[in-house]
Amino acid sequence: MPSIISVTNLSKTYASGFQALKNINLDIREGEIFALLGPNGAGKTTLIGIVCGIVNASTGNIKVDGHDIVTDYRASRSLIGLVPQELTTDAFETVWATASFSRGLFGKRADPAHIEKLLKDLSLWDKRDNMIRTLSGGMKRRVMIAKALSHEPRILFLDEPTAGVDVELRRDMWRLVRSLRESGVTIILTTHYIDEAEEMADRIGVISKGELILVEDKAELMRKLGRKQLTLQLQEKLESIPSALSAYKLELSDNGNELIHTYDAREDRIGIAALLKDLDEAGIRFKDLHTTQSSLEDIFVTLVRDGK
Repeated sequence: MPSIISVTNLSKTYASGFQALKNINLDIREGEIFALLGPNGAGKTTLIGIVCGIVNASTGNIKVDGHDIVTDYRASRSLIGLVPQELTTDAFETVWATASFSRGLFGKRADPAHIEKLLKDLSLWDKRDNMIRTLSGGMKRRVMIAKALSHEPRILFLDEPTAGVDVELRRDMWRLVRSLRESGVTIILTTHYIDEAEEMADRIGVISKGELILVEDKAELMRKLGRKQLTLQLQEKLESIPSALSAYKLELSDNGNELIHTYDAREDRIGIAALLKDLDEAGIRFKDLHTTQSSLEDIFVTLVRDGK
């Protein structure tokens, strides 16, 4: 799959001396949903700001569909829609005027049919004649999305799009993101809600302290770094784990009624079969077992903590 955004050796140091980004190299594939995860202050918004031409890089270069964002700014920026964290709209404009004006800023001809479809998709049609200042926070967030999509961009940046919004809007946005991806739009999402990344993303990048510490297909990331846990509910209470089972690094629950085996997700079933066989030979019987796998949140916390 070809890259639609290429970031090469990108760094950003502010006048204060703070280095917000350190030698970032990243390719975004056309038509994918890419989730960028990281704690507050990690550099997510700075990276988006540079790609969108809002913040100047200190070093490095970026191309958007082959267009350099500095020397060919107009062409590259016209391909991008941005939904920033902050709600920045003219409070005294109507929803319809705001979306229509934003389209005109990119030199696009008026297209009332497109604006109408956009507002209907975002459940804003009934509010089209309302001034922005009269809308709820969730509705204002929808207007920001309408503005970003008004000029029919091929790339959409969503910077913490569901922060502070209700569950219904989050679900609406998930549906909208999926439909946009199906129409060929590339989507870059930053979020604090790791369940969003787990639900939506094709690939995931983790940024910490200005460094991109990992970029991986979501399924591969889960496979490589996810840990599985096998819990055995014992028929009889166990006082201690027999030394013959020490190779498995088992844990005994405080009440002695459960044995817990944590293992790498890549480990095949043969290792589990061997464990169950050795338990049987040690005379340990169990009445039930279940497995769980670490979530993306577990993996993210581990990566950031270890600075991988």
